[in-house]
Amino acid sequence: MSKDAYIHKVLPGSPGGPLLFVFHGTGGDESQLVSLGRDLAPQATIISPRGDVSEQGATRFFRRTGEGVYDMDDLARATDKVAGFVKAHVEAAKPSAVFGLGYSNGANILASVMFAAPEQFDATVLMHPLIPFEPQVNGSLAGRHILVTAGKRDPICPPNLTTRLEAYLRADGADVTVEWHDGGHEVRPNEIEAARRFFAGAAQGV
Repeated sequence: MSKDAYIHKVLPGSPGGPLLFVFHGTGGDESQLVSLGRDLAPQATIISPRGDVSEQGATRFFRRTGEGVYDMDDLARATDKVAGFVKAHVEAAKPSAVFGLGYSNGANILASVMFAAPEQFDATVLMHPLIPFEPQVNGSLAGRHILVTAGKRDPICPPNLTTRLEAYLRADGADVTVEWHDGGHEVRPNEIEAARRFFAGAAQGV
C-alpha cells in the first residue's frame, strides 16, 4: 500500500476538501482527465494514476484477451493495487469526502474497486463502463452514490450490459443515476453536466 504505487499526477484543491481520483481510458495517461476533474469538482484535490499495463502500446489498468474479455486474475491484481493506492492517499490527506471518476477502462477498474471495497468511495462516476461479469460485492453499496453514463449506440459497452450493471448496483442498495445519450463511446456534454451536478450534490452531502 503506497501513495506511489502508480505514476500519477496530483492537482491540489482546497485544504481538507474532497479527494477525486480519476482513471483514464485505454490509451490515456495521468493527464487525460485532470482538467475534467477540476471542472467537475472545483474544490477537490485531483489524483490521477497512470495504468501499469500496456496493450500494444496503449496504457490500461488491467489486461484483457479480447474486446470485453477480461483477464480476471489480472483484474484482481489491479483491483488490489488500486485499492491500496487510494487508501494510502486517503489516509494521508484525511479528506472531507472521497470521489471517483473513470472513463471506459478507467470506469471498469473503478467499478471493480468499488465492488471489492465499497467503503472507499462516497460518490462515483462511471463513464461508459463495461462489466461483462456478475459483480460480487464485498459488503454493501448501501448509501453509496453512483452515476453511470452511457451511449445508446455504444459498440464497446452495449446498452443491455449498462442496464444490467444498474440493476446489480440497485439490488445491492446503491443510490444509482443513469445518464444516457444517443451516441456511442464518446463523452458528450450532457454526461459532463450530469457529473458536475452529481459531484456538487455529493459535496453537500445530498
